[in-house]
Amino acid sequence: MARMGLTAERVTLVGAELADEVGLEHVTMSAVARRLGVKDASLYAHVRNLDDLRGRIALLAADEKTIRIADATAGRSGKDALVAYANAWRGYAHDHPGRYTATQTPMEIDPELVARATGPRRAIELTYSMLRAYRLDEPDLTDAVRLMRSTLHGFVSLEAAGGFAHARPAEATWLRSLDALHTLLEHWPEHEHEGDPE
Repeated sequence: MARMGLTAERVTLVGAELADEVGLEHVTMSAVARRLGVKDASLYAHVRNLDDLRGRIALLAADEKTIRIADATAGRSGKDALVAYANAWRGYAHDHPGRYTATQTPMEIDPELVARATGPRRAIELTYSMLRAYRLDEPDLTDAVRLMRSTLHGFVSLEAAGGFAHARPAEATWLRSLDALHTLLEHWPEHEHEGDPE
């Protein structure tokens, strides 16, 4: 019988907290059980296995990150929206490193959980909506989304790994990077259609 008060949501939250403290790769069912003060077997009434738990952590983090970005970008457009979006992304990565890792780690997640989760879908909608202000059409819009994601994820990942040890503050580079990203989005290169002469 499941322990009173123990739910899939509580197990997931404790797993997420542990991920932020020790890293997603160090989250185990045993560690979560110890944190909850229960035996390992008690968890399996709520989550199937470690992969299921990590998938749930990823969906929780996607919801939290999306809400933070939505709040930051509400009522903004153009460069203001881009900067607010980027700062919210970076802020979430700083505040919740383990959860952030879960949002960027390919994993198989229960399709039923994915279908009920609003975070991933809303994140896509928010991102495309913001970048449409730069008057981009497909396939350039998707390319711009990928470029922005690569820029933000690359920066925060290198920063977390201590990759910016140079005397110049990382914050100064971050701000200049956002300036450069905005400029590029405003002056997006013309799309070369397949078959066009080089």
